[in-house]
Amino acid sequence: MFTIGDFAAFGQVSARMLRHYDAIGLLRPAVVDDATGYRHYSAEQLSRLNRIIALKDLGFSLQQVGEIVDAKLSAEELRGMLRLRRAQLEEDLARSASQLISVEARLRLIEKEGHMPTDDIVLKRIAPTRVAQLTALAKSYEGEDIGPVIQPLFGQLMDRLGAAGVMPSGSPVAYYEDAEDDQILVHAAVPVDADKVADVDVHELPELAQAATIVHQGDMIEADRSMQTLARWIEDNGYRSHGYAREVTLQFDPENPANWVHEFQIPVTRPD
Repeated sequence: MFTIGDFAAFGQVSARMLRHYDAIGLLRPAVVDDATGYRHYSAEQLSRLNRIIALKDLGFSLQQVGEIVDAKLSAEELRGMLRLRRAQLEEDLARSASQLISVEARLRLIEKEGHMPTDDIVLKRIAPTRVAQLTALAKSYEGEDIGPVIQPLFGQLMDRLGAAGVMPSGSPVAYYEDAEDDQILVHAAVPVDADKVADVDVHELPELAQAATIVHQGDMIEADRSMQTLARWIEDNGYRSHGYAREVTLQFDPENPANWVHEFQIPVTRPD
């Protein structure tokens, strides 16, 4: 038997935590001295303590921890549950990191307000192009919803073109359309010379008679900077925009998004 202090040391927890677990019935001492009230624990109880700490650290409430531990799950069953919970936490962490990056990008954008030149805008015609494409739905046009859809979509498209022996004849293009319930149709397309490709939609991407364009260098998390520069130029020059911008990938570096180069093309007209 171990005193509460010794057992706490072996379990790498505090004696205060053990007293709390005792009070709520989560981990009772093996023996309580009737005369002194001192708590004593057995080495066998370290197994229950390990499960309690692991579950608590993975975000389960103490009530949930008690229910899980009392269910007497096998080590393999518990391991499977912990893996699932760990995956959920890792996903939450990745989402939080992405949101933080987005916030930082927005703050940099705010800091540059009024200092963003619009002389890099080029007004031009975009010729029609035959493309092979795959399409999927995103929940919204927000970057955190678009990114997880468009990236694997391009990967699948390139795999299918490779399997069919079809080589792209131009730069990849992403474009977007409204769908029901505020969802967005996401199109991943590449120019091709082929008329047909198995399991891939091949059609003509229509021309843009007039498009306001800008070359964006860097991570797409900073795309708002270039898009808002476009917006100011369009308004200042008396144009009206129509729909979402096409995104043409001019340079892609899978190791470093800072080296990415895209051209944004947004269709515009001048009102009568």
